Amino acid sequence: MLHREPVEPTLANQVKGAIMNAAGEMVRRAWEGLAQVGSIGPRSRAARCFGSFGEGSVVCFPAQTLINPQAIHLGRETMIAPDVTLSAGWGPGQPNLPERVLVIGNRCLIGRGSSIVAHRSIEIGDDVWTGHNVYITDMNHGYEDVDLPISVQNQPETPVVIEDGSWLGHGVVVLPGAHIGRHVVIGANSVVTSKIPDYSVAVGAPARVIRVHDDQRGWIRPAST
Repeated sequence: MLHREPVEPTLANQVKGAIMNAAGEMVRRAWEGLAQVGSIGPRSRAARCFGSFGEGSVVCFPAQTLINPQAIHLGRETMIAPDVTLSAGWGPGQPNLPERVLVIGNRCLIGRGSSIVAHRSIEIGDDVWTGHNVYITDMNHGYEDVDLPISVQNQPETPVVIEDGSWLGHGVVVLPGAHIGRHVVIGANSVVTSKIPDYSVAVGAPARVIRVHDDQRGWIRPAST
């Protein structure tokens, strides 16, 4: 096997590399500046469009979609990560929209790329954190009439509740009628369709409880698992 001496970079390549490094640093700094300027804080004009916007909260730039923010309420010290959709109602400018359609409590973190689509009522308590790409909705599509597109076969909206201190892993889907209790862990990529009790761990599609905390016995497995 032939041994080749390392090739010394030419002056032109050195200059090109220096320019690329400088340009890259400028782009990164510009993007960081855009993120700071484009984010929505409690004293920004955009925050005044929300139903309420708590002190210390931020909707990071870029926000993927914000629909009817006047019916969206954010508590204190809550972070909405970049590329998140927050939607209230059926579409922009919906008339007679209730004042509180989507409520997110204090000290929450909604992970990057997530979507919360509330047509009637989604309430998220305090200290709820999610991973990336979580989807939460209170409306789903039906399939009763085979002659109609599924997109126009809407089921009735059913409120969704996520109580204080819970954690939703990456890719979790929460569907209409779900009620997630206090201090619950929902495993990654699970689909929640019903009630999950306080102080429990649930996984799967549909999500089922695999661990629950008992005051006397500590963590136990439910009899059905």
